[in-house]
Amino acid sequence: MKKVAVIMGSDSDLPVLESCFQTLRKLNIPYEAHVYSAHRTPDAAGAFAASAREKGFGVIIAAAGKAAHLAGALAARTVLPVIGIPVKASALEGLDALLSTVQMPGGIPVATVAINGSENAALLAAQMLALSDETLAGTLEAMRRDMEAAVLAKDAALSV
Repeated sequence: MKKVAVIMGSDSDLPVLESCFQTLRKLNIPYEAHVYSAHRTPDAAGAFAASAREKGFGVIIAAAGKAAHLAGALAARTVLPVIGIPVKASALEGLDALLSTVQMPGGIPVATVAINGSENAALLAAQMLALSDETLAGTLEAMRRDMEAAVLAKDAALSV
Protein backbone atom coordinates (compact mmCIF):
# COMPACT_ATOMS: atom_id res chain seq x y z
CA MET A 1 0.00 0.00 0.00
CA LYS A 2 1.16 3.52 -0.76
CA LYS A 3 1.97 5.77 2.19
CA VAL A 4 0.42 9.12 3.07
CA ALA A 5 2.63 12.09 3.84
CA VAL A 6 1.22 14.47 6.43
CA ILE A 7 3.05 17.78 6.31
CA MET A 8 2.40 20.58 8.77
CA GLY A 9 3.65 24.12 8.45
CA SER A 10 4.41 24.34 12.17
CA ASP A 11 4.42 21.96 15.10
CA SER A 12 1.64 24.14 16.54
CA ASP A 13 -0.60 22.44 13.93
CA LEU A 14 -0.05 19.04 15.59
CA PRO A 15 -3.23 19.07 17.76
CA VAL A 16 -5.38 19.67 14.65
CA LEU A 17 -3.79 16.66 12.97
CA GLU A 18 -4.44 14.17 15.77
CA SER A 19 -7.76 13.00 14.26
CA CYS A 20 -5.99 12.60 10.90
CA PHE A 21 -3.38 10.34 12.48
CA GLN A 22 -6.04 8.36 14.38
CA THR A 23 -8.06 7.82 11.20
CA LEU A 24 -5.03 6.70 9.18
CA ARG A 25 -4.04 4.27 11.97
CA LYS A 26 -7.63 2.94 12.18
CA LEU A 27 -7.51 2.24 8.44
CA ASN A 28 -4.02 0.68 8.68
CA ILE A 29 -2.63 3.22 6.24
CA PRO A 30 1.09 3.83 6.67
CA TYR A 31 2.01 7.49 7.01
CA GLU A 32 4.86 9.82 7.84
CA ALA A 33 4.50 13.23 9.45
CA HIS A 34 6.92 16.12 8.89
CA VAL A 35 7.19 19.84 9.61
CA TYR A 36 8.06 21.95 6.56
CA SER A 37 7.22 25.58 6.00
CA ALA A 38 6.39 27.02 2.60
CA HIS A 39 8.06 30.25 3.71
CA ARG A 40 10.81 29.24 6.16
CA THR A 41 11.98 25.97 4.53
CA PRO A 42 10.84 26.24 0.90
CA ASP A 43 13.75 24.21 -0.48
CA ALA A 44 13.24 21.33 1.96
CA ALA A 45 9.46 21.34 1.40
CA GLY A 46 9.92 21.34 -2.37
CA ALA A 47 12.54 18.59 -2.26
CA PHE A 48 10.24 16.41 -0.15
CA ALA A 49 7.34 16.86 -2.57
CA ALA A 50 9.53 16.29 -5.63
CA SER A 51 10.78 12.95 -4.26
CA ALA A 52 7.58 11.76 -2.52
CA ARG A 53 6.29 9.60 -5.37
CA GLU A 54 9.60 7.73 -5.69
CA LYS A 55 9.61 7.18 -1.91
CA GLY A 56 6.31 5.29 -2.03
CA PHE A 57 3.82 8.00 -1.14
CA GLY A 58 0.45 8.08 -2.86
CA VAL A 59 -1.09 11.23 -1.35
CA ILE A 60 0.19 14.29 0.50
CA ILE A 61 -1.86 16.02 3.19
CA ALA A 62 -0.72 19.56 4.04
CA ALA A 63 -1.94 21.51 7.07
CA ALA A 64 -1.18 25.19 7.49
CA GLY A 65 -2.71 28.31 8.95
CA LYS A 66 -2.66 32.02 8.17
CA ALA A 67 -1.12 32.53 4.70
CA ALA A 68 -1.35 28.72 4.22
CA HIS A 69 0.76 28.37 1.08
CA LEU A 70 2.10 24.95 2.07
CA ALA A 71 -0.34 22.78 0.12
CA GLY A 72 0.14 24.82 -3.03
CA ALA A 73 3.91 24.88 -2.68
CA LEU A 74 3.96 21.09 -2.36
CA ALA A 75 1.48 20.60 -5.22
CA ALA A 76 3.70 22.69 -7.48
CA ARG A 77 6.49 20.14 -7.08
CA THR A 78 4.62 16.82 -7.47
CA VAL A 79 1.94 15.11 -9.52
CA LEU A 80 0.65 13.30 -6.42
CA PRO A 81 -2.73 14.44 -5.14
CA VAL A 82 -2.38 17.08 -2.42
CA ILE A 83 -5.08 17.67 0.18
CA GLY A 84 -4.98 20.96 2.05
CA ILE A 85 -6.22 21.42 5.61
CA PRO A 86 -6.71 25.09 6.43
CA VAL A 87 -5.84 25.56 10.10
CA LYS A 88 -7.59 27.99 12.41
CA ALA A 89 -4.52 29.88 13.62
CA SER A 90 -5.28 33.59 13.52
CA ALA A 91 -7.76 36.30 14.42
CA LEU A 92 -9.52 35.51 11.15
CA GLU A 93 -10.64 32.10 12.53
CA GLY A 94 -9.07 30.15 9.65
CA LEU A 95 -10.84 32.00 6.84
CA ASP A 96 -7.46 33.36 5.70
CA ALA A 97 -6.03 29.83 5.55
CA LEU A 98 -9.12 28.50 3.76
CA LEU A 99 -8.92 31.15 1.04
CA SER A 100 -5.15 30.69 0.66
CA THR A 101 -5.54 26.94 0.30
CA VAL A 102 -8.51 26.84 -2.04
CA GLN A 103 -7.51 29.65 -4.44
CA MET A 104 -5.01 27.72 -6.57
CA PRO A 105 -4.13 28.73 -10.12
CA GLY A 106 -5.18 26.52 -13.02
CA GLY A 107 -2.91 23.53 -13.52
CA ILE A 108 -1.88 23.09 -9.88
CA PRO A 109 -4.90 21.61 -8.06
CA VAL A 110 -5.20 21.20 -4.30
CA ALA A 111 -8.19 19.40 -2.80
CA THR A 112 -9.31 21.31 0.28
CA VAL A 113 -11.26 20.13 3.31
CA ALA A 114 -12.95 22.21 6.00
CA ILE A 115 -11.06 24.40 8.44
CA ASN A 116 -9.37 22.01 10.92
CA GLY A 117 -10.94 19.12 8.94
CA SER A 118 -8.12 16.64 9.39
CA GLU A 119 -10.32 13.54 9.78
CA ASN A 120 -11.89 14.21 6.38
CA ALA A 121 -8.43 14.80 4.89
CA ALA A 122 -7.42 11.32 6.07
CA LEU A 123 -10.64 9.81 4.69
CA LEU A 124 -10.20 11.57 1.34
CA ALA A 125 -6.62 10.29 1.15
CA ALA A 126 -7.93 6.80 1.94
CA GLN A 127 -10.53 7.08 -0.85
CA MET A 128 -7.78 8.05 -3.29
CA LEU A 129 -5.65 5.08 -2.25
CA ALA A 130 -8.72 2.80 -2.40
CA LEU A 131 -8.93 3.37 -6.15
CA SER A 132 -6.24 0.70 -6.45
CA ASP A 133 -6.80 -1.21 -3.19
CA GLU A 134 -9.97 -3.32 -2.96
CA THR A 135 -9.38 -4.21 0.71
CA LEU A 136 -9.21 -0.54 1.69
CA ALA A 137 -12.28 0.20 -0.45
CA GLY A 138 -14.18 -2.52 1.43
CA THR A 139 -13.11 -1.08 4.77
CA LEU A 140 -14.34 2.37 3.75
CA GLU A 141 -17.66 0.93 2.56
CA ALA A 142 -18.07 -0.85 5.92
CA MET A 143 -17.37 2.40 7.77
CA ARG A 144 -20.11 4.12 5.76
CA ARG A 145 -22.57 1.33 6.58
CA ASP A 146 -21.67 1.64 10.28
CA MET A 147 -22.26 5.41 10.19
CA GLU A 148 -25.62 4.88 8.53
CA ALA A 149 -26.65 2.28 11.11
CA ALA A 150 -25.63 4.58 13.97
CA VAL A 151 -27.75 7.45 12.64
CA LEU A 152 -30.75 5.19 12.02
CA ALA A 153 -30.43 3.79 15.56
CA LYS A 154 -30.50 7.33 16.96
CA ASP A 155 -33.55 8.07 14.84
CA ALA A 156 -35.31 4.95 16.12
CA ALA A 157 -34.47 5.85 19.73
CA LEU A 158 -35.82 9.38 19.35
CA SER A 159 -39.19 9.84 20.99
CA VAL A 160 -40.78 13.21 20.57
